[in-house]
Amino acid sequence: MEASLEARLDQLVRRHAELSAALAGSGLSGAEFAKLSKEYSELSPIVEGIDSLKRARDEASSIANIAETSEDLELQQLAEEELRSLRERLPGLEQQVKLALLPRDRDDQRDAILEVRAGTGGDEAALFAAELFRMYQRYAGLRGWRFEILDLSETGLGGFKEASAEISGGDVFARLKFESGVHRVQRVPETEAQGRIHTSAATVAVLPEAEEVDVRIDEKELRIDVFRASGPGGQSVNTTDSAVRITHLPTGLVVIQQDEKSQHKNKAKALKVLRSRLYDMERQARDSARAAERKSQVGTGDRSERIRTYNFPQGRVTDHRINLTLYKIDKVMSGEALDEITDALLAEDQAARLAAVEGPGG
Repeated sequence: MEASLEARLDQLVRRHAELSAALAGSGLSGAEFAKLSKEYSELSPIVEGIDSLKRARDEASSIANIAETSEDLELQQLAEEELRSLRERLPGLEQQVKLALLPRDRDDQRDAILEVRAGTGGDEAALFAAELFRMYQRYAGLRGWRFEILDLSETGLGGFKEASAEISGGDVFARLKFESGVHRVQRVPETEAQGRIHTSAATVAVLPEAEEVDVRIDEKELRIDVFRASGPGGQSVNTTDSAVRITHLPTGLVVIQQDEKSQHKNKAKALKVLRSRLYDMERQARDSARAAERKSQVGTGDRSERIRTYNFPQGRVTDHRINLTLYKIDKVMSGEALDEITDALLAEDQAARLAAVEGPGG
C-alpha cells in the first residue's frame, strides 16, 4: 500500500480511539452523543479490517524471520509454507480495507419508489411491464422487504401501462438502484400465429425515497386537480372525486394517484412520489457531473439506456453493462436469481470506484 493510504489508515485508527474515549466519558449532550456514536459505528468495521490486516502483516514478518534464521530444516519448511499462505491472504485483506474506505452512496440506506412503464411493443410491452413489476414484488418478498403498491394502470389484458410501488427494508436502494433503465424482452407473443419472435420493452425507474427535509415543495408551485378514479377500460371504480393529479409547475412533473378511496391519502402518496422524483432529478444531476469525471461500466442508470435483455426462447437474461448472461430466465423472473445480477453489478461498481480512487497503476 502507498504511504498516503497507510497514513490515512493510522488517522482512522486514532480517530476511532478518540471517539471510544469520548463516548466512555460524560458531559456529552444527547445530540453530541448520537452524532459521535454514529461516526464510531461507521468507523468500527473499517478499523476491524485494518486490525486484521496489521495482525496478518506482523505475523508474516515474524514467520519470515523464523524462515530466514532457523537452523531447524523442518521448522524452516513449515514457516515457509505458512508464509506463502499468509502472503496469498494479504492482497485480499488490503482490498477489503480499500473497499471499506470507499465513500458509501448516501442514498443506499433509503427505501425506494419503483416505477415500471410499458415501452414500445403495445400489448406485449404492457404484459412484460406487469411481469417485471411482479418480479420485483417477489424479489422484495424473498429479501423480507415491504412492497406497497402505490398505483396500477392496467390494460385489461393482464398488462400494466404503468405501475408504481414503495419498497421499504434494509439496503433497498443500494440493491435496486442499478435496475433503472430500459429492459428489453424477446419472445413469441401468444397472439402471434406465425411463431415470430417480437421485441418489446419496458422502462424501470428506481428512485431513492425522499423525506420532507430532503426536498422542500412550495404549495404555490403545485397545481392540484381532483377527479373520479377509473379502472381498466374507463369504468368507474369510485363514486367520489378521490383521485389526485399534482403538477409541479417549475419542472412540469405530473403525478397521478388514485389507488386509495380517500382524496387525502391519494394526495399524501402523490406528494411522496413527487418528492422522490424531484430528489432523483437532483441526484441524476450530481451523478452526471461525477460521470463526466469517471466512466463506469455499470452505466449512468439513464432511463433511455438499454440495460438488459430477457430472451425467452433461449431462456437467457443478459445485462449489457457488465456482459453477464444467465441461462435461468425462470429463476430471474421469480426473483430467485436476481441477486446474482445485482451482486455482479455492485461488484463492478465497487471495482470501478476503487480504480478511480487508486488512479493509474494503483
